Amino acid sequence: MKIALTYDLRSHYLELGLTEEQCAEFDSPATINAITEALCELGHVPVQIGHARELTRRLAAGERWDLVFNIAEGLYGLGREALIPALLDAYRLPYTFSDPCVMAVCLHKGFTKGILRDAGLSTPDFALVREAGDIDSVHLAYPLFAKPVAEGTGKGITEASRITDPSDLRQSCLELLEKHRQPVLVERYLPGREFTVGILGTGARASVLGTLEVIIREQGEAGVYTYLNKERCEELVEYRFATGEAGGTVLREKVTGDMSVRPVEELALKTWRLLGCRDAGRVDIRLEADGTPAILEVNPLAGLHPTHSDLPMIATAAGMSYRQLIDRILASALGRVEDQPSDVPLQASYSSSILV
Repeated sequence: MKIALTYDLRSHYLELGLTEEQCAEFDSPATINAITEALCELGHVPVQIGHARELTRRLAAGERWDLVFNIAEGLYGLGREALIPALLDAYRLPYTFSDPCVMAVCLHKGFTKGILRDAGLSTPDFALVREAGDIDSVHLAYPLFAKPVAEGTGKGITEASRITDPSDLRQSCLELLEKHRQPVLVERYLPGREFTVGILGTGARASVLGTLEVIIREQGEAGVYTYLNKERCEELVEYRFATGEAGGTVLREKVTGDMSVRPVEELALKTWRLLGCRDAGRVDIRLEADGTPAILEVNPLAGLHPTHSDLPMIATAAGMSYRQLIDRILASALGRVEDQPSDVPLQASYSSSILV
């Protein structure tokens, strides 16, 4: 198959003057090359496209592909991860990972948590601070945790994100509002252990790939999976794998240290299916003081650097090669292509003036 690859290259945006933290979610050439190589090894013909504007230009010029392997995060707005999926839906071009609705909901952590709470799934109590006047309306038990509502890769998260009194809350919220220009999510701080659960597949066919416990080393920023800890994870973070069965649909009694992570994985899988996430991604979970798991956030567009990103790390620990991981993602996406009706013609004759 001819497979287009859409992505945001970190170096491109650094050249435009963005900071390292602003570009934290974007990809390196190593990731793009690894996916390209895996696609070639699987017998496909990859075409490197790049960001949304380049995709728009090539679509307007009439270029088409059998599938789009989309890992583009987008740059602007709360719906930035939904941009390319929405554009591809307009052209009825199949693509990997979740649809625009799921991408937008999961990027906005407040929307995600509201849906989970209403469905009866455990997530810390929270409040949204959209402007300075909302801070005094936050009535949650301390300690609290504050972060931008629609960022990833630890952006906006530091040791100061853990908040112990109202003055700290006000200062943290004001700084985040000013720097990130988006609402601040304030939630109860959970004191227990932290896990990230890798999931493959869609709907009833989704299954847990494996689970990593995230342990901050002594030299790291304590108690919080911060931007710094994530960027320097090789030296600041220990990832402890809970033994699993790659691709298995039955959750076994998996153990890390002195506990079973079965409840963690069951919660993650319920969350994935409830939100309608597709193909592959992660669910981040932290334990309450009594050991009860609670959902922190959901990542339907997980990083795919072969050695630095959590999902490939989980795959490797589970005995799955990087090529096999990419193949499983493709297989899940192609399952949707087989299920799509073919009686609606592709509208390929739009004028470029409409699209650009």
